[in-house]
Amino acid sequence: MFQAPFLVLLYYQYVPIENPAEFAGNHLAFCQNLGLKGRILVANEGINGTISGTVDSANAYMDHLHKDPRFKDLRFKIDEAKAVPFKKMFVRSRKELVALNLTEEVDPLEVTGEYLTPTEFREALQEDSTIIIDARNDYEYDLGHFRGAVRPEIRHFRELPQWIREHKEQFMDHRIVTYCTGGIRCEKFSGWLIKEGFKDVGQLQGGIAAYGKDPLVKGDLWDGQMYVFDERISVSINQNESVIVGRDWFDGKPCERYINCANPDCNRQILSSQANEDKYLGGCSYQCRIHPKNRYILSKNLKETEIKKRLAACS
Repeated sequence: MFQAPFLVLLYYQYVPIENPAEFAGNHLAFCQNLGLKGRILVANEGINGTISGTVDSANAYMDHLHKDPRFKDLRFKIDEAKAVPFKKMFVRSRKELVALNLTEEVDPLEVTGEYLTPTEFREALQEDSTIIIDARNDYEYDLGHFRGAVRPEIRHFRELPQWIREHKEQFMDHRIVTYCTGGIRCEKFSGWLIKEGFKDVGQLQGGIAAYGKDPLVKGDLWDGQMYVFDERISVSINQNESVIVGRDWFDGKPCERYINCANPDCNRQILSSQANEDKYLGGCSYQCRIHPKNRYILSKNLKETEIKKRLAACS
């Protein structure tokens, strides 16, 4: 029985959907009628969403999808919430659910890596011969990750194939296991690895979200928080211990508070304490601090004397 008044549903399914634009329009009306909020993407290849609402409306949504033969086996990852972490409801059609921007299409229904249960994945984490690759963006990794996982130097998922190609020699002769938030990115990424010639490829079924809720592993060997794309920003995974791995962009101290760089032309996500955000005017660099559209300065209505004072203090 759920204790909190609201639920957050994370889900996806690769399944053929004809006329995704029409589906998106009808689905938006249905979600709005239930009072749900969140983001859903629909493509010819399937559906991917994170939505939230009351327990009753969330249950009604899950029942509705499961009655559709296309989604009868769809798995929902469910979080309880004290408030709805979205402001609006969006349902949009896209060319791809997750963008790898490949010249050759990867269909997870035809080729994808071996699915590993949370228990099997935990075993893989402890094998010296196995390489664990985080399939998420760098800022997601920096907030939390599995111990020993490789951190690709990417800010967008579409950059991952090129990064792998640049490091292919160090990975090629090993067993590769990958993971992401809910599993959807790994479905394509692991399939792409197989097409690239990697022979032994696995993926965490259900992603980090499922791993953290598994009663056997209880989030073991995960450090930090899991980044999520809503107003919560992060959620806990390890049920046994709490280890902060995030480091403040400015002073390197332990930190799990994310902000966007105050320069709208940069908008880089960085970890920062409130004190350092104030000290550095919300800018990740000097150029971002003095940017004429610096959102921190404008929102605080800072005078020129105060701006100069803070710039001098952080130089």
